[in-house]
Amino acid sequence: MRSEVQWRLCWENELQLSDHVELCEFFRKTYGPTGEFNAKPFEGSRSWAGARPELRAIAYDSGGVAAHMGLLRRFIKVGEVDQLVAELGLYGVRPDLEGLGIAHSIHVMLPVLQELGVPFAFGTVRHALRKHVERFARYGLLTVMSGVQVRFTLPEARLDKPPIRIDDPLVIVLPVKRSISDWPTGSIIDRNGPEL
Repeated sequence: MRSEVQWRLCWENELQLSDHVELCEFFRKTYGPTGEFNAKPFEGSRSWAGARPELRAIAYDSGGVAAHMGLLRRFIKVGEVDQLVAELGLYGVRPDLEGLGIAHSIHVMLPVLQELGVPFAFGTVRHALRKHVERFARYGLLTVMSGVQVRFTLPEARLDKPPIRIDDPLVIVLPVKRSISDWPTGSIIDRNGPEL
């Protein structure tokens, strides 16, 4: 039987060292089974993988951190258009709580997105999560796009890797203050920085 979760919305500067350490452990356990490389960024007390979020939605239960979603406001370039978004990412849910999911995380974030006044929330997920996000998209809250390349920088400049990476993920757009018909068209999105 699952215990009830309590969501906490907190700005990055409200987190204590103990929060970062607990989140690191959560991300290593959550991302580790998807590949050793995926857990590697969460060493020591680092609780982010690429860009550091400015706001986090963290679910807790009797077992500790149950789920997490980060938010970062930024301008991305969609085709030729600079677009303000609240990027959602750094998403994870403890394996024993499957079903808590992205839908709950987004619902917790919705009031904050409204307050921030951003026109859209934006995020990317692996193709393996297609069925998961499309279930949520059926309710008309978000749009899932494929066939759009996303270009971003690595979190650190390295001598052994190119500084830019291009992926072909599923792109998720959530209209907040504008209609989805106002989303710019383009076959490539530039994050102009590391992914969240």
